[in-house]
Amino acid sequence: MRNTIELAERVKHLPPYLFDKIDKLKKQARGKGVDLIDLSIGDPDIPTPVHIVEALKEAAHKPEHHRYPSYEGMPAYREAVARWYKQRFGVSLDAASEVLSLIGSKEGIGHLPLAYVNPGDVVLCPSPGYPVYAIGTMFAGGEVHLMPLLESNGYFPDFSAIPDDVLKRAKLMFLNYPNNPTSALCTEEQFKSAIDLAHKYNFIICHDAAYTEMYYNGKKPMSFLEIDGAKDVGVELHSLSKTYNMTGWRIGFAVGNSDVIFGLGKIKTNLDSGVFQAVQEAAIAALDTNEAALAPLRDTYRARRDILYDGLKSIGLEPMKPDATFYMWTKVPKGYNSESFAVALLEKAGISATPGNGFGAAGEGYIRFALTVDVHRMQEAVERIRKVI
Repeated sequence: MRNTIELAERVKHLPPYLFDKIDKLKKQARGKGVDLIDLSIGDPDIPTPVHIVEALKEAAHKPEHHRYPSYEGMPAYREAVARWYKQRFGVSLDAASEVLSLIGSKEGIGHLPLAYVNPGDVVLCPSPGYPVYAIGTMFAGGEVHLMPLLESNGYFPDFSAIPDDVLKRAKLMFLNYPNNPTSALCTEEQFKSAIDLAHKYNFIICHDAAYTEMYYNGKKPMSFLEIDGAKDVGVELHSLSKTYNMTGWRIGFAVGNSDVIFGLGKIKTNLDSGVFQAVQEAAIAALDTNEAALAPLRDTYRARRDILYDGLKSIGLEPMKPDATFYMWTKVPKGYNSESFAVALLEKAGISATPGNGFGAAGEGYIRFALTVDVHRMQEAVERIRKVI
């Protein structure tokens, strides 16, 4: 007789992971022979630039990279990160103490609460927001306090709505700009208000900056660390996934407050063995890429954005035209909620999109489209949606 093996309580109470659920629905649709246009997951369809791939191939032949990597990242990789931050944002970083390699920024988001959050501590999480902010908090035994991101407030948290007793128990706040899923940008004044609050209540800010390099019309998003006092209270996490089409490579970094970097590093040394050093060498090649070389990639996404935005507007929907990210946040039409519209698109149009409520209750009434198909498929997607409305 087979033994009954129960999941841990922390796993039992987890909600279904949004993108795992979407993957299952897509698989079912494809199994039925549906010609699926996938606008759901933020996974670039464009290959990694050739010079990065070549750097990996060359580095993979080096025997020294076939052994365990350094936990915190190769000195050369951390120096490349510091060099890139200075060139891109004008921010100076100590590569030895203020830079840490990550197995993608998702890993850093999930591990940071383990380093600093005790049971009963509060973590302030945006809603709608990347699900891992709350999931990492739950794994650490922390209490999630959701900060609604509303259109009326420019998709930035209203800090005055957070009760004082919650702020007194807060240990960590997650922010994310350019924002996923709304694509909203953050102003210097908004970042400053978050830093002032963190100083007052003595909590850490973790800014998820995965989309700063996906911008249009020259509107370069700023780094949280550009603001005076930011490094005193927090860190910024970045990923090479979206900037250089390297989602499968799993490499990113955390930068900022040296104490917070040290704590995150303590978790990593006990739970993982670092990033394959050949991948780190390829990442150095990526970070040293001339800024001008990325312009064609942005132009590609801008063309897709314009087709989808104009098409959705012509249908009568209300999309938000993004100045950054490769997402389009759109109100669902009357008669639908987020989930029912996503299901209708899948079943009636063969289009997979992400329901806004999957990112949190404040996302109800919206749907997110990813700009991850070429212009011809994007135009076809518009025509298919037109037939559903």
